Amino acid sequence: MPVGRWTWSAAFLYNSLVDRMAVFTNVLEKARNSGDLTREEIIALLSLDDADDIARLVQAADEVRRECVGDDVHIRGLIEFSNNCAQNCLYCGLRRDNPDVHRYRMTGEEIVETAVGIAGKKIGTIVLQSGEDPWFTAERMAGIIHGIKSRADCAITLSIGERPYEDYRLMKEAGADRYLLRHETASPELYGRLHPDSQFESRRQCLIDLRELCYQVGAGCMVGLPGQTIEDLANDVEFLRRLDPDMIGIGPFIAHPNTPLAESPGGDLTLTLKMIAVVRLVTRNALMPATTAVGTIDEFGIEKALTAGANVVMPNYTPLEYRVYYEIYPNKRCITEDPESCIGRMSAQILSIGRTVAEGPGHSYKRNG
Repeated sequence: MPVGRWTWSAAFLYNSLVDRMAVFTNVLEKARNSGDLTREEIIALLSLDDADDIARLVQAADEVRRECVGDDVHIRGLIEFSNNCAQNCLYCGLRRDNPDVHRYRMTGEEIVETAVGIAGKKIGTIVLQSGEDPWFTAERMAGIIHGIKSRADCAITLSIGERPYEDYRLMKEAGADRYLLRHETASPELYGRLHPDSQFESRRQCLIDLRELCYQVGAGCMVGLPGQTIEDLANDVEFLRRLDPDMIGIGPFIAHPNTPLAESPGGDLTLTLKMIAVVRLVTRNALMPATTAVGTIDEFGIEKALTAGANVVMPNYTPLEYRVYYEIYPNKRCITEDPESCIGRMSAQILSIGRTVAEGPGHSYKRNG
């Protein structure tokens, strides 16, 4: 009799495994074919813990990436022009109340000259990024944008935080093409805990304003935030599906020692890759960077993100005298590396996985530039 019970138990477990595999295969096929996943299916994919299942998820995302946006990897030249910030976000090393930051601002002339130099290397997009620095008014930014556009044939992406609608309008009229404003987390309660100076609704409204002004809009989130759940990440996926942004940045949380979250564990690479893959499957043709943060937590993080659905890299062209002080999180990759060495290595990584280095501005696949 005991033998019979064990035989029945083994058969039951086997059949359950077969059923689970069949369900997973059906969900993955649905994701590959349309990306039209239910919330429960999104949670199920983000919850995968079997290495083979995760590999199949990543492969499906890579296939959809190839079908929807091709093998090109787009290069953006990043200039971090100010590390001053009026905000006090709990996770960021640039937060207002961190007294240990060596603050800097590049001059308008320095920013324009650096951008023109990047464009001269046939990099088609310049990303101007800073903390939320009120010194750089919309009028000052408009002058900088106009200065770059008058001397270089390139797209300009801004990543300078929440601004009033009229600021966004003025900078768009000056020639800005894109705006990156990561929503960080689409769970309002978690957002509120991490951002004492702002609310999720104001962030969402900024993204709506940017879309209305015909920017190519970028959003995105962090993975592994303290207190974040799989359900929170599913909120992010659903938010991104509704917003349908042109660009989506997803990277792991990395604790900074001079913030209230200093002792919190960092984000997990595997979960980050699952998130990149699921977002690729759901949003289909967004531009998605392999973020510096992914490369910081894993030596081969950039390549892994590119094979999970990403198709953008952003080498840092901030002048070295400033770059070391733009420390959102510690031990940032390429922080002391010459940009040409960094881009050479990135190009080699791109070619090593069978991808191509794109030329030109690399505008949105969803809308014309």
